[in-house]
Amino acid sequence: MTQRLLNKRVLITQADDYMGPATAELFTAEGAVVTTDTSDLRAAGRCEELVKSAGDIDVLIANLASANFSGIATAELNDDDWHTAFDIMVHPLHRLCRAVLPQMMQRGAGKIVVYGSAAALRGMRTLAAYSAARAAQVGYVQALGVEAAPHNVQVNLIAQNYVENPVYYPESLREQESFKKSLRRQVPLGRLATAKEDAEFALFLASDNSDFFVGQAIPFSGGWVQR
Repeated sequence: MTQRLLNKRVLITQADDYMGPATAELFTAEGAVVTTDTSDLRAAGRCEELVKSAGDIDVLIANLASANFSGIATAELNDDDWHTAFDIMVHPLHRLCRAVLPQMMQRGAGKIVVYGSAAALRGMRTLAAYSAARAAQVGYVQALGVEAAPHNVQVNLIAQNYVENPVYYPESLREQESFKKSLRRQVPLGRLATAKEDAEFALFLASDNSDFFVGQAIPFSGGWVQR
């Protein structure tokens, strides 16, 4: 079987959690040369330093997440929590893309895949900061996508929810009967996606098979969001 990312140089951020482990495993199996990073991308200059140290990058996987913003009513949402959501999920996205785009545009080829959230596409109570940051990612990808497309660089986002991962859906939660009932009620498919299913979608967007996808925020949520 042909390896779909043979010799492609891939950089994955926040590689130790969220969708990082599954993506690194699958992409490596598909022949990619994978660089994983687990550093704090909020630090000044860290994104630029990371891209420089990684060298030539064919695919950037912007895996940026935090689970610390749920359950806070908007009237109680303080400035620190609001800013932190953007500091973790939005500002590093721009800095990473700004650093990697010149080399991709010069080569006339490149892929940027963002693991985003379907919370950007459907309102959820007590998630104002998180949803706003995720929506900012969508707007950024849409704008950057059309800007980068003439250079044969494709930028797209997976707007996901209900995907197995250690940050949002740890095993302890998945085993609770109340969660299983909620899952059947909320998700038309009645189950979580596996991490590998999500990584397979990212693999498609990172491969040469997705060259006609530009600035898309594509729902991946088992029918929880339909667009």
